[in-house]
Amino acid sequence: MAEQKRDYYEVLGVDKNADEAAIKKAYRVLAKKYHPDMNPGDAEAEKKFKEASEAYAVLSDPEKRRQYDQFGHAAFDGGAGAGGFDFSGADFSDIFGDIFGDFFGGGRRSSARNNGPMKGANIRTSVRIAFEEAVFGCSKEIELTVKETCKTCNGSGAKPGTSPETCSKCGGKGQVVFTQQSFFGTVRNVQTCPDCQGTGKVIKEKCPDCRGTGYIPMKKRYSVEIPAGIDNGQSVRQPGLGEPGVNGGPRGDVLVEVIVGRHPIFQRRDFNIYSTVPMSFAVAALGGEIYIDTVDGKVIYDVKPGTQTDTKVRLKGKGVPSLRNREVRGDHYVTLVVEVPDKLKPEAKELLKQFDALAGDTLNSTKAQFSEVDGNGDGNAREGKKKKFWK
Repeated sequence: MAEQKRDYYEVLGVDKNADEAAIKKAYRVLAKKYHPDMNPGDAEAEKKFKEASEAYAVLSDPEKRRQYDQFGHAAFDGGAGAGGFDFSGADFSDIFGDIFGDFFGGGRRSSARNNGPMKGANIRTSVRIAFEEAVFGCSKEIELTVKETCKTCNGSGAKPGTSPETCSKCGGKGQVVFTQQSFFGTVRNVQTCPDCQGTGKVIKEKCPDCRGTGYIPMKKRYSVEIPAGIDNGQSVRQPGLGEPGVNGGPRGDVLVEVIVGRHPIFQRRDFNIYSTVPMSFAVAALGGEIYIDTVDGKVIYDVKPGTQTDTKVRLKGKGVPSLRNREVRGDHYVTLVVEVPDKLKPEAKELLKQFDALAGDTLNSTKAQFSEVDGNGDGNAREGKKKKFWK
C-alpha cells in the first residue's frame, strides 16, 4: 500500500490563501533546514526535504496549484520522477540561488550587491582629550592615510594610453553562471566573476603609479568637532572621509573614537560628576564656608553646624551636558569629609584637650572605664586586656 501523502499546505506550514511570497519564504526555511548537505546521512531529513520541495513545486506554479486545489494529489497521479511526481517543469533557480549561496558562499543576492554601487569601507581612528574637553566639547585635528584618485590614470587603474578591457570570462556582465546538481536535476546559479571581481573589466597593463588600483594613498589632516557631553569610548562620525566606494558608490565614513583622560578630582557616571571635598573639624562643628571645585570653577558652599563626615551635597546643574541638548546638564555630587590635622602646635593641643574636656572628655573615657574595673579588685585587668588586645 502506498504511503499517504500529506497536504502540501500542511507540509509548508502555510494557509491555503497564502500568496506566492509566503509560500517561497516557507519553503526556503524548510529547504535550508533539511537540505542533505546540512544533514549528511540523515534519511529522515532527506525525506522531509523532498516532501517540502514537491509541495513547493506545485504550490509555486499557479496552474498546478489550481489543479491541486481542485483535485488534490489525484491531479498528479501517474507522473514520473521522484516520489511519483514530475519535477521537470519546476523552476527552482531563483530560490536555490539564494539557498546555495548561503551554503557555498555565493548566491544571487550577494552577486547583485557586488555589481551595484557600494559604499566604501569605514576608517576607524582615535583621539585623546581631557576631562574638561569631554564636558564642554572641543575641536581636534586627526591625521589619516586615505585613498585619493590616481591623477596618472584618472582612477581607471590602466597604464596611460591604454584602457581596461571587457572581461572575457563573464563578457562584461560581472557575473558567471555555474550549475549545481540537485534532486531535481541541474540548477543554474549566479556568482560574481572571479577574474574581474564583478566590475566586468580587466586591466591588462596596470598604471605604474597606483599599480592598477586607481587610487594613491595620501596623508591628510582633518578637524573633528567633539560634542559637549561625549563619554569615554564613544565615537564621532565624519561622513564621506573613509575608503572610496565601489562601482560609483559613495565614500565610507571615518569613526573617531574618543579616549577621555582621568581627572585628579572628578569622576563621571553618565551625566553626573562626583568628587570628595575636605573640611576642617572646626567648620564641621561650628559651620562655615568652604570652596568646592566644579567644572565651571570654584563655588562657595555654606556648611551647616554639626555636619558629619561623608555628608553628601548635590550641586544641581553642575554636571555634564546632554549630547542631545547641551543646555540640559547632570548634577555634581560632593562628599564632605572631616580633615584631621597630622601636626599641631603645643598650644593647639592644649586647647583641644580643654575643648574635649568640655565636650565629653573622650580622651579619658577609656581610663575611667578601666578604673571602675580596678575598683572591683581586678587591678591587673586593664593591663592584661591591653596586652592581650595588641598581642
